Amino acid sequence: MSESPPTTPVCYRHPGRETYVRCTRCDRPICPECMRDASVGHQCPECVNEGRRSVRPARTAFGGGVAGRHGYVTKTLLGLNLLMMLLSIASDRGGDSAAGGAGFGGLMGGSTPLTQWGAVIGYAVFPDGALHGVADGEWYRLVTAMFLHYGVLHLLLNMWALWVLGRSLEAALGPLRFLALYLIAGFGGNVAAYFFSASNVATAGASTAIFGLFAALFVIMRRLGRDTSAVLPILVINLVFTFAVPGISIAGHLGGMVTGALLALVLAYAPRTRRSIFQFAGAAVILVVLLGMALLRTAALL
Repeated sequence: MSESPPTTPVCYRHPGRETYVRCTRCDRPICPECMRDASVGHQCPECVNEGRRSVRPARTAFGGGVAGRHGYVTKTLLGLNLLMMLLSIASDRGGDSAAGGAGFGGLMGGSTPLTQWGAVIGYAVFPDGALHGVADGEWYRLVTAMFLHYGVLHLLLNMWALWVLGRSLEAALGPLRFLALYLIAGFGGNVAAYFFSASNVATAGASTAIFGLFAALFVIMRRLGRDTSAVLPILVINLVFTFAVPGISIAGHLGGMVTGALLALVLAYAPRTRRSIFQFAGAAVILVVLLGMALLRTAALL
């Protein structure tokens, strides 16, 4: 009896295609369309997908995603602040705020209808005769104020600091943790301005968040064992500037700095086991304390 000729293998995903190439992982025959380059030979699509599921995504030293190296959040925050400035200028409708403020063609100081709407103010009578402020239920001001500025010069100074600090911190923390740091520090500074400032004083600017980033960078660099000698003088200079220049919200700057430092300590020194849960819980505790301060201030003003 004659032996039957050997059967040519066919691709397990395309039975009509003959092939002599096999997956180096499962040994099934695969055609050129199904081949996926591997470190050795080729693998089939199923084995490649299985390998991806078994590989943990790369993380930073603090548990964040490595996508932070691209600075997407920093760039988005820059764009959002710029957009709010353009809307602020547009809201003036022919007033003296040609550049979002007053003096030097609108480059410095002054307010616009948009900053009047969104700045942190406790409780005050506005030109229209109506009462406005956080104590009157306008809690959104504790968030919107960190995206509004009094003039282009005010905006440029803060955005330069955000560009310098944000890229380094976002790369170290990852996008989500960096965004949480920025927003919570800015919120903390605004709550401090609300809590400690006179009820009729309006404050706005990204400085609350920026001071939080300054403090956080110092904490993060210390945690990584890096030299902080270049950061500390800049932080001190900004503090001197805060106390020396009239019209700056001292409470807002210091509140943002303290909040940023506290959250950075939580992010940097969370234990590796259950790190994300610890970081989330720490951020939640800080937010609860800040909300408690805002409620106490509201009760005192009403």
